[in-house]
Amino acid sequence: MADGDTRVIGSKNLGSSGILYNERRDFYIRPNVVKELWTDVTPFTTVVANQATMSGLADPSFKMFEHRNPWVKQKFNLKTAVANSAMPGKDVASGDIAIDGAEGIQIGSNLIGLEIEVYSSAHAPKFRAIITNYIASGDKINIKLLEAKGTLAIVNTDYAMVIGSAFGEGTNSPEAWSDDLSVVFNQCQIFKTPVEVTGTLLQASLRGESKELARLRDMKSQEHKIQKERAFLFGQNYSGLSGFSDAEAIHDKDGNTVRTTMGIIPAIKSAGLTGDYKNYYSASDVADYSKFVDVMERVFQYVPESGLKRAFVGAGALGHWSKMSSASGTFAGDSGWTVNLGDMKRDALGFNYRVLETPHGALQLIPTPSLRGPYNKTMLVVSDENLFHAQYRKPQFQASIQANDYDGVKDQYMSDEGIGISLVESHFLMEV
Repeated sequence: MADGDTRVIGSKNLGSSGILYNERRDFYIRPNVVKELWTDVTPFTTVVANQATMSGLADPSFKMFEHRNPWVKQKFNLKTAVANSAMPGKDVASGDIAIDGAEGIQIGSNLIGLEIEVYSSAHAPKFRAIITNYIASGDKINIKLLEAKGTLAIVNTDYAMVIGSAFGEGTNSPEAWSDDLSVVFNQCQIFKTPVEVTGTLLQASLRGESKELARLRDMKSQEHKIQKERAFLFGQNYSGLSGFSDAEAIHDKDGNTVRTTMGIIPAIKSAGLTGDYKNYYSASDVADYSKFVDVMERVFQYVPESGLKRAFVGAGALGHWSKMSSASGTFAGDSGWTVNLGDMKRDALGFNYRVLETPHGALQLIPTPSLRGPYNKTMLVVSDENLFHAQYRKPQFQASIQANDYDGVKDQYMSDEGIGISLVESHFLMEV
């Protein structure tokens, strides 16, 4: 035969040397070692579980108390226009001014004695005053100015920020007011991941992995964990975080109640927060480093903050900041700030991260395999204090769950778990 010729015997192609190259040959360098992807499969679940896990819940549907300190921002809107002539000078009473839209304070006679500063809708300061009277009919107040503003008018888009309080000598204690604790809800859901091999496969002597049942048990363990991770990130609860009732329960075809946990990303999106509490930002909101710095001001606004927050990122989001840190002559450089992205490091919990420094704090960027596809350019910044892992029933490995006469082995990973989310405005979602 000439070099390069082949002969066909039956259905087998033979090379010129006559050697059969097929899988029967024992040319495996390490016959019992198979390389695996996704060693860091669930960093989000790992962080939450190690930060705070609450087990032994009394009910798979659970409630959490939360409270927002009212002193963070105390303001209300002025809804009555007052002409210039009504405020000719210092210590002169104005007319009745209707108010609404109170935030961090209650509208009522408790307003009497408060010192306020009034701003325009464009946040320009206008004047300071003392509230001298509250009129219950129509929610109106009277004020006295603390500075001469004879040519200044009040318009019905102004708002007042509370500075403090000031009372006359010998006066009685003012009316007290208080707020109550809020309640948010979530649920644990039942996760099941089965593992099954026939008796024949169980007995077989194999290459690659010598024990197929052991290999599948390991693989299904990871599958069970990453499905929990996706549920904690993307899961939807019919009632959201606002409550739960049997009438809103989902049922399977046999009428069994099916509970689902509300994931952190849908919780942020459905909250629809705006203004100073906005926590969901599209790509246009963080389109350049200058805008991103402004967003970081809100991310780190709540006290106390450690100055370091965890951000779970898709590969596209991590790549965005990698490109930014190496770019020259970009808007980042023009703004006077530089994007400082640290080297890859290994956390004690077993996942990789890089640190992105911002003027307001540092973000620990954690590559998250679940943030792929439509979430590739997603950054999820969480508040550790307001997130926990809820376990109604701890993860279990249930072996040999089939009938005794079954020719094979069927196991199952089962858990009844969820995630607890409170003060949703302390968590942030960005699409870069």
